[in-house]
Parts: sequence; structure tokens; C-alpha cells
Amino acid sequence: MSEPLPAPREATWRDGVPPALPRPQGLRDWLRVARRLAPAVLVLLLGVLLILPLRAAERLVHGPRRPWCGPHVQIVCRLVLACLGIGWRREGQPMRQPGAVVANHSSWLDILVMNAALPVFFVSKAEVAGWPGINILTRVTDTHFVTRDPRLARAQARELAQRLRHGHRLLFFPEGTSTDGRRVLPFKPTLFQAFLGDDMPAGLAIQPMSVLYTAPAGEDPRFYGWWSDMELGPHLLAVLSAPRQGHVLVRLHPPIPAEGHDRKSLSAACQSAVSSSFTTLPDC
Repeated sequence: MSEPLPAPREATWRDGVPPALPRPQGLRDWLRVARRLAPAVLVLLLGVLLILPLRAAERLVHGPRRPWCGPHVQIVCRLVLACLGIGWRREGQPMRQPGAVVANHSSWLDILVMNAALPVFFVSKAEVAGWPGINILTRVTDTHFVTRDPRLARAQARELAQRLRHGHRLLFFPEGTSTDGRRVLPFKPTLFQAFLGDDMPAGLAIQPMSVLYTAPAGEDPRFYGWWSDMELGPHLLAVLSAPRQGHVLVRLHPPIPAEGHDRKSLSAACQSAVSSSFTTLPDC
């Protein structure tokens, strides 16, 4: 329910020409859009309304920890995917020790898919906090915002360490942008420096996650990818109006301990794990 939080357009991956987006044609397509969108929006609204008192009660009982809100968001996202008709499954088990998750980033659907797979809190660039609509969801779901300012780096590192010590499973996108879902871009090693600080929890590990979308039969394999200059509205309508939906696989890889790594080797190990699921896809 929070962003994979798409990268700002000026930092968008632009390799290749995006496929033409099919548009709703005729009454039948528009009824299909309404049939999927209306219950999905209703579930999201109810989820947002319920999480507010839930968080208040959770804070009284558990302080800064989030043992209730995470599973609540997970259930809401699973219901929304069911409303949209998109199938999904998870392979692998979430790690138990303190740490974070890193994943490839393909679509606005990552918001729902990754939250459905396991309770996570997305990490986003600070400018996303001002995006209309999305800003409400990111605030409600406790997204961790990061500002690109060297003067704030030390304070932000302390905040990150504190959330990890509280058991928050933070999710990062080391590619820095979204792709067509058929490849994994090089990970940015700078991100991984944050996991090597002295104030990080003992036994910290990073769990790589691969998210693989399968397009509906007859559609372009990149159907669910949202990248380059693609607008959100037309892409949303294309997904909602599809006669049949595809499915998505979330693969959780074994956690990689941060100890014994520098930022480059930790980045390379995580990228290798995530990329391993894409070796059989064309155009990778």
C-alpha cells in the first residue's frame, strides 16, 4: 500500500520502446474496469480507515514496534490483488533475524505484490511524500522517507538503524528506478553502506527478493512493467480492462549477512541473487 514508490521521472530507465497500451474499447471493457476497480478502492479505503485505530492501539501495547499493522496491510493487499484478478504466489520464507529486503522494481503493482508477500515498510525518496493520493498511503503505512542531503546522512542513518532495531522490515530498490520487468539493472552500492554502520543491530542480514510478472495470454511480456515516460492512468486502465489477467511470482532468497562485506560486495551478492531468477527470461 505504499510505493515501490516509483522513481521520479527524471531518474527513469529508458532503454527500449514501451509497448502500446491497450485501451478500454466499448461498454464491456469499461464494465470490466468498474468491476475490478470499485471493490479494490473500497478495500483500500476500509484498510486505511481501520489501520488508524489499529496503529493507536498497537503503539500503546508495543511502542514503536509494528507487529499488527504489517500483517493488516498484507491482508489488504492480498484482497486488492484478488479484486484485480491478478494471481500471485510466494516461494521461500521471510527471514527471522533483523534486517532489510532488497528487490527489483517493475511496476506500481509492486506496492500490492510485495506487501502481499510479507509485511514490509517501503523506503522512498522524500519527494514522493508530496505526490497526491500516494502521499496518504505512504504516511498511513509508515513509509521511511530519505532526503538526498549529505548534511542529513548521519541523522538518517541513525533513524534507519533505530527502525531495524524495532523489527521493521524495510524494503529498498537498489536499481533506483523501475524497468519493464524482464531484467535487473545494476544495483547502486552506495545504498548498502547504510547497513554497515556500527549502530546497526547485531546479526543484520539482507534478504534479496525477485518479483517476476507473467503477462496475460496474448499480451506483450512487458505488459505489467511501468517505466520510461509511461503515464500511470493509461497503464492502470490497460491492466484493469484486460480480459484475462496474468500472475506474479515473488521469490525470497536466503538472507545474506552484512558482516564480512563491504558495500560493493554486499551489493553484488544481493544483485546476483535477485538476477538469478531472470536468467531464463528473454531480453534480459
